[in-house]
Amino acid sequence: MSRSLVNQELTLFSYEILGLVGRAGAGAHDLLRMAKDGRILDWAGESQYYVEPKRLAKLGYLGARTEPGKTRERTVYSLTEKGLEALSDYARTPVAVTPVKSDALLRLLICDLVGEEVTRESMATLRDDIADLRERLDDSERRATDLPHREKYLRLVIDFLRGLVDLHEQLVDDIEREFAAAPATSSPASRKARRARRGRVASPVAKGRATASPSRPPSLP
Repeated sequence: MSRSLVNQELTLFSYEILGLVGRAGAGAHDLLRMAKDGRILDWAGESQYYVEPKRLAKLGYLGARTEPGKTRERTVYSLTEKGLEALSDYARTPVAVTPVKSDALLRLLICDLVGEEVTRESMATLRDDIADLRERLDDSERRATDLPHREKYLRLVIDFLRGLVDLHEQLVDDIEREFAAAPATSSPASRKARRARRGRVASPVAKGRATASPSRPPSLP
């Protein structure tokens, strides 16, 4: 296989659109809905699901026809022979790991600047997102049975994504364990905020003890 087969007109997102259009065809709204349902693979801007199919149609990779919609006509795209050939050529190229765009990893990159305490607290909120993704993956697995020509391949994708979600949960577990095991590294700003909080919560009783008898040392138990 050679990377020389890669079509310079097409990007990774272009191939995704061609693949989502698939055998049955799809409108731009359908493409956007599929991406949002999966969510974990929705890495392009919303407008791109409308712009890219139009571009691919102009280049001949997709056919376009209009159909009646709920309120107005909608454009439905279908894969052309040129589009299918482009996918076939792409399938023969070497596979590479794509660059990782990760909010979670960025939090660790800046941890020494903002402090472990705030990083640990923000990363804990990832658990809600993980729960949502697991529900979506369960839904995707149920819907896969409606696509018998793709079901086997979709299940492989879903299993991979479940592993990716598990890695995020493991990262949260590791952060909570590591940041609790050692003294927290904090930024000057976070230390100042903690001192301010301690000043606000000082009790009247404690203040009274501090001023009651300044000349008398405290007695030992």
